[in-house]
Amino acid sequence: MRIIGGKFKGRKLNAPYLPDTRPTTDFARESLFNLLQTRIDIEDCKILDLFCGTGAVTLEFLSRGAQEVVAVDLSTKGLLFLRDTSKLLEVKARTVKADVFKFLNTSGESFDLVFADPPYELKNLEQIPALVLEKGLLKKNGLLIVEHGKRTDLSSIPGFVERREYGKVNFSFFSC
Repeated sequence: MRIIGGKFKGRKLNAPYLPDTRPTTDFARESLFNLLQTRIDIEDCKILDLFCGTGAVTLEFLSRGAQEVVAVDLSTKGLLFLRDTSKLLEVKARTVKADVFKFLNTSGESFDLVFADPPYELKNLEQIPALVLEKGLLKKNGLLIVEHGKRTDLSSIPGFVERREYGKVNFSFFSC
């Protein structure tokens, strides 16, 4: 795993193998961040990273100067790697070991940007945008990005803005 941009650009990290994860490819991550750079000022953002895995996206946001990133996952191994790496890089990632759906129902916080990278085969994946928007986790004019496979269509969900495709990786964007 490597960090694509920001102050840690090019830094390689030896992330642990997590058999139940599918890390966002470097190509897709770079394309996403190139797009975000034209839409938001990451340095002013409080960000929520759902299904964070080893934290590649969290670390990318932090490398680019995000104020705070809250990273949620069930994997102790991934969260420990992210916590240790954050300390090593002297950046602040708040890690939360929790079921994402329980977190969404109980959080009470609001964020400028929410990124969700659930397993592509997750049965209730379409509930993620609905919960984020219904529970007020997204600040006014905030942005929700859900990563998913080609066969998933989230365009009928309220708040949908657009879909971008980068190889096998798709991102659906939502706003409130």
